[in-house]
Amino acid sequence: MKELQVFLGQRIREHRRRKGFSQESFADHCGLHRTYMGGIERGEHNLTIMTALTVAKGLGITVARLLSGIEDHVAAKDDGAA
Repeated sequence: MKELQVFLGQRIREHRRRKGFSQESFADHCGLHRTYMGGIERGEHNLTIMTALTVAKGLGITVARLLSGIEDHVAAKDDGAA
């Protein structure tokens, strides 16, 4: 599960940087605390659907796009561990 959170956090960070936001300005844009956003990007928080929606809206993308390919990442990790 932790790898999934880290993967999602990295994806959020990539999208945020592409949009030109600092972590602090993006957190403010989304109405989230900057330390919470940092924890999300480091994979320390397991996002709720509502937080994922808030972050996706802040990035100007859909939740589906934000989560796209995560199943493949999890499957690849599972295959590598077997």
